[in-house]
Amino acid sequence: MQDEKSNKLLLWLVAIGFFMQTLDATIVNTALPAMAKSLGESPLRMQSVLVAYSLTMAMLIPASGWMADRFGTQKLFVAAIGLFTLGSLCCAMSHSLPQLVASRVLQGMGGAMLLPVGRLAVLRAFPKDQFLQAMSFVAIPGLIGPLIGPTLGGWLVEYATWHWIFLINLPVGLVGFFATLKFMPEGRIADVKPFDLGGYLLLAFGMVSISLSLDGLSELGLRQASVLVLLVFGMASLVAYWLRAARRPDPLFSPHLFSIPTLSIGLLGNLFSRLGSSCMPFLVPLLLQVSMGYPPSEAGMMMLPVAIAGMFTKSFATPLIKRLGYRQVLVGNTVLVGLLMTSFALVYVGQPVWLQLVQLACFGMVNSLQFTAMNTVTLKDLDGPLASSGNGLLSMVQMLAMGMGVAAAGAVLSAYTAYFTPAGPEQTLRAFHATFATMGLMTVASAWIFWQLPPGTQVTAKPKEEAIDVA
Repeated sequence: MQDEKSNKLLLWLVAIGFFMQTLDATIVNTALPAMAKSLGESPLRMQSVLVAYSLTMAMLIPASGWMADRFGTQKLFVAAIGLFTLGSLCCAMSHSLPQLVASRVLQGMGGAMLLPVGRLAVLRAFPKDQFLQAMSFVAIPGLIGPLIGPTLGGWLVEYATWHWIFLINLPVGLVGFFATLKFMPEGRIADVKPFDLGGYLLLAFGMVSISLSLDGLSELGLRQASVLVLLVFGMASLVAYWLRAARRPDPLFSPHLFSIPTLSIGLLGNLFSRLGSSCMPFLVPLLLQVSMGYPPSEAGMMMLPVAIAGMFTKSFATPLIKRLGYRQVLVGNTVLVGLLMTSFALVYVGQPVWLQLVQLACFGMVNSLQFTAMNTVTLKDLDGPLASSGNGLLSMVQMLAMGMGVAAAGAVLSAYTAYFTPAGPEQTLRAFHATFATMGLMTVASAWIFWQLPPGTQVTAKPKEEAIDVA
């Protein structure tokens, strides 16, 4: 009876940790203009606040499993909550953009480990026949976080200050810290495989360099030569990792994974499709506040149709994929996602609210279907020892694409803002229009990747580990 009670409390603990992680991935979006004003920055150059969080999580996800085995799930989850809470406090106390970005990195270090370590603790605490049900319970708060994040962020900014979007994490973090010490099992493994530190550093350096090269085109103000050097070094690091992994018996991610067609196509599609669509939670609240005059609370509420329509779509996504197959769904839906993104180039000041709500709801529906189809096609043919590794690789690619998508959108928006001169409200709106069109057409182009799927690719048995989407 006591074990059953402890397991229920463990589920709540992991679920709340996942909620904190996903909430902070979206709550900042509607607060960016207010944060920019407070810090003396342009609201169109604040994307590094989002990029820092996503990129840090992408970097640490590959190491989280080994660290949990080496140090124990309890110690690592305590450290994760501690870092996340401390990072939240530092964010609230930041007085400049560099301080805020550094604090978001600290927050991301904790956030990166909350779900993987929590999921591992649940896996070890529950019998195999109960694991899927347990993780379904954990996933529900993770879906609620993105649903209420933009609205809560806008409300806090309008009726309090932007600092409170971070301060609300403190009491939750303190309770979670002590609850973890009491209810989470230690979960340490005696015989731990060696960690491929060299491969990890190559992979991390490659991800950081490529993301910084995109962000450097706008926010960091790096010279073009420096951006090119970062991009070249990043690509070289990824190639070096690939060559190293091919020679090692225990790499972080085995090159054998890419011999599975659905996984390799799914990962590439995830990366390039999300590179376009992941910019929408960043661009839309900015557009509504900067160019269309919405207060923060209303801008946050305007994002509700995206999340609600996305949750509604989950109910018929699987039957639709079973009926049409992955190839038809992903090719057609990727084009729809891109076209709906491009449709935001037609918005205008004074546009009827109902039309904007329909536009956002339609995007939420096709974007949710896209995530479901991409995740399941990527993992559908994995089994045995490759299942865990492939799931971790997909999680890393998801977070990397989110960060790179925001960085790319920021660079494109910055370029169009400089192009449409003289600066003014009309020119800023035109820069937004051009950015939506550019990112939308990039997404449409990524449909070619999914065209490479075999025509008869159908839904098969559900993967043993299902990626939980936080986008």
